[in-house]
Amino acid sequence: MSTSALAERVLAGDPRAVARAISLVDDHAPAAAELVRSLYARSGRAAVIGVTGSPGAGKSTLVDRLTAAYRQQGRSVGVLAIDPTSPFSGGAVLGDRVRMQQHAMDRGVFIRSMATRGHLGGVSRATADAVLILDASGKDIVIVETVGVGQDEIEIVRMADISIVVLVPGTGDDVQALKAGIMEIADVFVVNKADRDGADRLVSSVEANLALHTYRPDEWRPPIVKTVATTGDGLDALLAQIAAFRAQSGDGPQRRHAQRTEHRIRELMVEGFLQHLGRDVVSEAEMAVLVDRVSRREIDPYQAAQELLTRALATPVRTDA
Repeated sequence: MSTSALAERVLAGDPRAVARAISLVDDHAPAAAELVRSLYARSGRAAVIGVTGSPGAGKSTLVDRLTAAYRQQGRSVGVLAIDPTSPFSGGAVLGDRVRMQQHAMDRGVFIRSMATRGHLGGVSRATADAVLILDASGKDIVIVETVGVGQDEIEIVRMADISIVVLVPGTGDDVQALKAGIMEIADVFVVNKADRDGADRLVSSVEANLALHTYRPDEWRPPIVKTVATTGDGLDALLAQIAAFRAQSGDGPQRRHAQRTEHRIRELMVEGFLQHLGRDVVSEAEMAVLVDRVSRREIDPYQAAQELLTRALATPVRTDA
């Protein structure tokens, strides 16, 4: 199937075409960039919700509940569940689709597990393009659940309209809440499994950290919502906070969108430069010689990098790649 034909089927909401398109970007296939270019102008309408938190916090159950709630509202939902990478197959280990079987026959829900492929930050490199594909296919809501890698999982803020950080009592998350990265990415804090001992203490810890920051009158202050995802307790309050965040006025949402766009451009520039460097500029043997020279202190790493940069800038980029 041609890329243009695949793009048309994605725009028509064909789930098989959507699955094939996501596979293309996940595998970094040569046709992936052309496909994304074909879909880009028709994207930008879906609300992208990022759900992150430590392993075992109940993220998948919470995403399952959110999906069911949005379906009851008549909205279509796409779910990208980012899982750890198998060291053998390179595929997703956990497969969150197994935990969301109630939506298996619902054509208004598309669920896809994606492996991190070794990429740090809690999401895979292809996640942003997969979000775009689901958006272009007509999904009203796109939920991205990160792999849960602790304080490194801040990449989600660079692709989601709203970031939900899920914490759970009794597992050290009261200490985890003190991490600057986690505090800075959260638009909404969820204390899940709130029926456990220590839930109120965890809420107090997060509240104490929020109190250290001075919020302007027009600035969003992350609320703390207590939930029990297995029973649905607190879900209505969480949905209300998500809606309130999306409805807020000011330049916050526009500024975040601009920041995400700039990050994506820079990310693609770096990826393209590294491909150009390895494909057109320096061979593996030449790189090994350069590394050896640096190791023997003949030149320093800055000099080596400058030499490669100078060569790369003087070498035309292949347009057939």
